[in-house]
Amino acid sequence: MIGEPASKGHGRRSRLRLLLQAGAVSLVALLLALLVMRTLAKEAGPHLVSEVKAGDKPLAPDFDLPVLWPRAETWPAELRDALADGRVSLRELRGYPVVVNFWASWCVPCKAEAPRLVASARRHAGEVVFLGVDVQDFESDARSFLERYDTNYVSVRDGGSSTYENYGLTGIPETYYLDARGRVVAHAVGEVSPDELEAGIANAIAAS
Repeated sequence: MIGEPASKGHGRRSRLRLLLQAGAVSLVALLLALLVMRTLAKEAGPHLVSEVKAGDKPLAPDFDLPVLWPRAETWPAELRDALADGRVSLRELRGYPVVVNFWASWCVPCKAEAPRLVASARRHAGEVVFLGVDVQDFESDARSFLERYDTNYVSVRDGGSSTYENYGLTGIPETYYLDARGRVVAHAVGEVSPDELEAGIANAIAAS
């Protein structure tokens, strides 16, 4: 007999329908999970800032980002191997106080504070790790910025928004000061003055 029985065709269509329904349910579940994760990240950032203000010294959110600017002459020699894979994880910098500066090439206050950061990195070379995090920027513009100011420490690039949200940034520049255990001991919003920069570093060293 030519053709397949109607019952057999119906069974195949039923299985296909079930597979499609299962796929749709899985997709919805995945989207919901992503939404929950995004919501938690947005809530985690402001919570981090609140904890720092309260003096609780929370652990800094870790990140693993591609290296934008590999100059590491002011870094401790033993940490320079962290650049070998072209990425930097905050966890790799444990054991030293860290200054994490969020910036972008189009940011006017970032331009004003850049020479201060370079001078301070030189002053604390081998003792304090300076790390720039470029956000919301074009890579070529960011490299030109770093070259213009002869930046003597490493910068990484966050091409998304996860790091921005995890740290509760409300704008740039913002600077976080971490002790040797990776805890945030101070946080500065906006252009940092020389005195504020040195005070934040002193706090990070004292807490290490």
